[in-house]
Amino acid sequence: MRQARPHKIQRYRCSHCQRSFSSETFSPTYWLRQPQLQPLLFFRILACSGLRQIAWELGVAPSTVQRQVERLGRHCLLLHELLRPASAPEERLVLDGLRSFEFGQYWPFDVNLLIGESHFVYGFQDAELRRSGTMTRFQRRKRRRLERAHGRPDPRATRKSVQQLLSRQLPPGARVALDTDEHRAYPQALRRLSDRDITHRTTSSKAARTPQNPLFPANLGDLLIRHTAANQKRETIAFSKRRQGALYRLAIWVVARNYVRPASLRQKLPPPGVAMGAIARPWSVPDVLRARLLPWRFALSGWMAECYFARIPTRRMPRCRAHTLKYAT
Repeated sequence: MRQARPHKIQRYRCSHCQRSFSSETFSPTYWLRQPQLQPLLFFRILACSGLRQIAWELGVAPSTVQRQVERLGRHCLLLHELLRPASAPEERLVLDGLRSFEFGQYWPFDVNLLIGESHFVYGFQDAELRRSGTMTRFQRRKRRRLERAHGRPDPRATRKSVQQLLSRQLPPGARVALDTDEHRAYPQALRRLSDRDITHRTTSSKAARTPQNPLFPANLGDLLIRHTAANQKRETIAFSKRRQGALYRLAIWVVARNYVRPASLRQKLPPPGVAMGAIARPWSVPDVLRARLLPWRFALSGWMAECYFARIPTRRMPRCRAHTLKYAT
């Protein structure tokens, strides 16, 4: 018996090791006091709501919403790793960076998105940046003061991020066509992937963002992220205080975009995951939360391990909370 619904659950005992477990052991809501929040949070996060607004609506503490969103983000990271194609993509790919910031506008970062022509999101990775653009004299002095106190971001962060993203998504020997804008870091990253045959084509970021633009899948993805995520608005008080939180929320959006939401509501097209053959039919939220995914069953390494276990730091927070809990996978 337990307090949450269903109040009565089946328990089992292993005849080999004599350890006991229950049917909830294999549920994504395992060890949660309020498991009914997970499906609700999946919709609220994609409905452009802030964490405090969600907490106010559901009658819980904002910290409860934050912890459950982080858990949902970790689940979506593993789910996408499980479902995404393991072989080289057979379609044209588009790479672009979505600009955002953490803690404050003096700490921007890019999320580099790799999206197929079918609008299937293959992967993403962050790159910490230095604040640039037009600044007043006071703002430049403040930037220097902050960089002396907390350090300066790596000027090669974009090149390293793109290189790691492509090496993770494209196996050695892959042959793909890649469209990007004219960012100078992209050719530098591609030169370091000599064991992949990548045909690179550039398009100006100032070109009209129409369906005829080769970068349209990434442009549409950026538009949908800003439309559905409160923390990704250009002028907002709901911005992510930690880059790690923004990545968890982006993982939820990737799962919804690939496997749950139609590729086009007007044309009634199925989700990109159906067109890619990753799933047989559009999924619902109960399908997403059907089974608990255990991280030790995945070969997590590099950036994926850092992201899953919340080890991606925020400079203004000297003590970032890493994920070390045993049951909240």
